[in-house]
Amino acid sequence: MAKLRVGVVSPEREIWSGEADMVIAKTIDGEIGIMPKHAPVLGVLVEGGVLTVKRGGGEPDLVAAVHGGFLSVADNEVSILAELAELGSEVDVAAAKDALQRAQASIDANQEDADAAIEVKRARARLRAAGEEVG
Repeated sequence: MAKLRVGVVSPEREIWSGEADMVIAKTIDGEIGIMPKHAPVLGVLVEGGVLTVKRGGGEPDLVAAVHGGFLSVADNEVSILAELAELGSEVDVAAAKDALQRAQASIDANQEDADAAIEVKRARARLRAAGEEVG
């Protein structure tokens, strides 16, 4: 079976690259699943989304919190150009929970705090990427 070549990068570093059977990402148009031989696509990634790379062959899925950026698909190559990204295995769960609580408290105090709303999305994505339940 054909494989996808996948690269996930942010301005700071290359997050991950390798082969995969499927990539699932959340774009502004909805969640998209990419498999080999997928039609070319260019998508805008949402703030606070989770990216899942299904590697197959018994390897665990790669999960990352992705905050904005773009997804490009062409010729079995998937490029994720994220504004900010973090592998689930790298997430500091305690810090993410603390950030979520602070952002929610800020929203409770000021209903129109757009920055806090973004921080809530980011913290929830980080926790989901780390495999934590988010309420």
